[in-house]
Amino acid sequence: MTSSRQPTILSQAEADALIVEVQTQQNTGTFDATDTQLIEQLVEGFNDTRGMKRLAFAEILGKVGKPATPALINGLTHHQNPTVRRACAKTMTLIADPSTIPTLVHSLLHDDDTVVRGSAVGALAVMGEAAASVLLDIIASPDYPDSSKGLATWGLSFVGTAGAPHLYQAIDSAHEEVRSAVVGALTNLVQEDDDQEALGLIASSLSDSSPMVRSEAAAALGKLSNSEVVPHLATVLTDRDSDVRKTAAMALMKIGDSGAITPLKTALDSETDEALQPVLRLAISQLESRQEEADDGWD
Repeated sequence: MTSSRQPTILSQAEADALIVEVQTQQNTGTFDATDTQLIEQLVEGFNDTRGMKRLAFAEILGKVGKPATPALINGLTHHQNPTVRRACAKTMTLIADPSTIPTLVHSLLHDDDTVVRGSAVGALAVMGEAAASVLLDIIASPDYPDSSKGLATWGLSFVGTAGAPHLYQAIDSAHEEVRSAVVGALTNLVQEDDDQEALGLIASSLSDSSPMVRSEAAAALGKLSNSEVVPHLATVLTDRDSDVRKTAAMALMKIGDSGAITPLKTALDSETDEALQPVLRLAISQLESRQEEADDGWD
């Protein structure tokens, strides 16, 4: 990455003095948010080798808010020091200014520092609805590496309820990678907001044309630990793909509902994949043990 400017590195004493000065200005309401030179110097403070001091500069810039965006964009785009670029992306998380989305996407896709890329997608995730569509586009595109798609998938899981409409629509995407990523994101909505529409879409994904998506849906239902999904998972024990069947069996074991014992035994009787038979036996054994423990309680 090339730089269009040479950073001005403060001594530790100068950095300490600047932090105290600006914090005092902010506390007294005298900070001038139009002083671009000062804001740029605060960004340069991310050169400091002390993590707590970099955090102090980030908190100051977070309080500055959107007026700090141009300097943060410049730092993330051009600064030679990856520590500064990382801190700029993390600080954008505090401000959540949608105008930073194009810069964050560029850093996610092209920065040569792994931490910068991860920090960029973290900042995108807090944008919610504003970032959901661009993250979905990255996952769907054949032009980006799996590493970028993986980060975008992770970010998609944290877009929250504001991004839910995009997820509901994207579950019908022509790209199996997108549908799989959406299932993971919908799981978070169910866990955090008891989103019943999201739960229904996950369950429907058990019949998706892609084994990858069906497996993701089965794993998701296992994470939710909701006994009401046991009948849905039981139907997947006869899936034509052995990996999907295995995931469904493990999900049923994780949920721990004794109602899954009978369908698991039925599946074991007809299972032809010798590698999968021990998994089914383990799931049955675990569920039967739990049932015995429950039946052996004190009256």
